Order: sequence, then structure tokens, then C-alpha cells
Amino acid sequence: MNIERVETNNRMSRIVKHNGTVYLCGQVGKDATQGITEQTQSMLDKVDALLLQAGSDREHILSATIYVKDMQYFAAMNAVWDAWVPEGYAPARACVAAKMARDALLVEVSIVAAEKV
Repeated sequence: MNIERVETNNRMSRIVKHNGTVYLCGQVGKDATQGITEQTQSMLDKVDALLLQAGSDREHILSATIYVKDMQYFAAMNAVWDAWVPEGYAPARACVAAKMARDALLVEVSIVAAEKV
């Protein structure tokens, strides 16, 4: 059983790969002082970079779990998400309201993807 861990510290790995599946740690926006649209876009930019590093991309996302601080942000987050997901490649997805690790954070995503073959 070959498990590859990338950028590992005491708490987590940014990427874990196992049997052709890529697991990303939770991603948040780069600047928590920005609004939901900007936080969502920069969060997804970070996902793009990690997927590329892991040998995957948006078309290979299997599952996404999105955590939103308050459902008042749901529509604005979805507008960014919908523009980001390639047509015909929508992953299985869940979205829940959640207490965030830092009060200024409005959205976080956890991604599971397949490696490109």
C-alpha cells in the first residue's frame, strides 16, 4: 500500500495520494478580510495549484465538501463555483453551514480527485 504525503507537518499533509486518488487538505481564501466572492475565488485558485502539483485537475475532481460560515453566502459562493467547474465535470458535492476556524473566514473546501492517467 503506497501512500504519498506532500508538505506534511505535525497536523496535516497538504496533499495525500493513494491508489490514484488525491486528497487535498481544506483550502480557504488567501485574504480573510475580503468578501465571499473573493475568498471563494482565491480558495479555488489554491485548489487548482494543489491539483496541478498532485497530477490532477478540475476535470478529475470526484468529491467536494464546502463549508460556508453562513448560508447567506450560499448564492454568491455558488456563482463563483459554477463558473469554475468545467461543464460536464461537476463532482459529487455537499455544502454545509459551519463554524469556521477563524471568524473572518467565510468558506472552506475539501477536495478528493483522481490522478490524471
